[in-house]
Amino acid sequence: MKLGAHVSIAGGIQNSVSRAIEIGCEAIQIFGSSPQSWAFKPIPKEDTDVFRIKIKEAGIGPVFFHCIYLINLGNPNPSNVRNAIQSLIKYMHLASETNAQGIIFHPGSHKGAGYDAILTQTASSIVEVLEQSPDGPFIVLENTAGMGQQIGSKFEELGKIIDRVGSSRLKVCLDTQHCFAAGYDISTPKGLNQTIEEFDQVVGLDRLVAVHANDSKYALGAGVDRHENIGSGYIGIKGFEVIMSHDAFKQVPFFLEVPGFERKGPDKANLDILKGIRSKMTSNVNS
Repeated sequence: MKLGAHVSIAGGIQNSVSRAIEIGCEAIQIFGSSPQSWAFKPIPKEDTDVFRIKIKEAGIGPVFFHCIYLINLGNPNPSNVRNAIQSLIKYMHLASETNAQGIIFHPGSHKGAGYDAILTQTASSIVEVLEQSPDGPFIVLENTAGMGQQIGSKFEELGKIIDRVGSSRLKVCLDTQHCFAAGYDISTPKGLNQTIEEFDQVVGLDRLVAVHANDSKYALGAGVDRHENIGSGYIGIKGFEVIMSHDAFKQVPFFLEVPGFERKGPDKANLDILKGIRSKMTSNVNS
């Protein structure tokens, strides 16, 4: 299990590597552009070359890109859907240029139309992205917390999209906070086992390629997307011990997306907590 974090690319994508090393990342997630804008400025080849070299030298991997927050494949506005498709295609090309394993995105919201009404549009948009993208990188759906009529808070919704798309390159990233907010009690052995069983039945564990490791600011089933530092929320240290000891996650990288103890984003202190839990789990297995 590789442990890492979302890291800033301020000043150039290559600078993310030193930031990752500073906090002890073994894997890394980054943006490829401003997360709040459709604008996409191509990253110079010399920068992506340096990034690839630095990542290799540091022994950090896998690398994932997190796509911009404006993407909503369920949007009733065709122009916005077109912008989302083009943004995903650009990110897929960037992932290929940097040897990233894939791009992670939020599927969006049905805006009151209902999930069934946007299923075909969502799936056909992903198919178009894959058709216009280079071979290699995965496109990765992230589960949602359920707020604002979001798509994908229930595993069944993710599974139906995957079935419609019909590609082995469409994978899933599980966000622990989103799971908890959506009513999946991953903080207890019984609840986690039920969650994993459902996920395997309707999505498939072979689709799971990443975990966003975030504690929850709100209680189970609150439906609110609010991340908290590891051990400071409702999932808690014991909850993460349950999660990290489950066989389903043994080979899956974990990425922090927490506020940080100094409110500056993912930090060494949070990563050290995860490493401590992993060490404890390994000791328990060996004993």
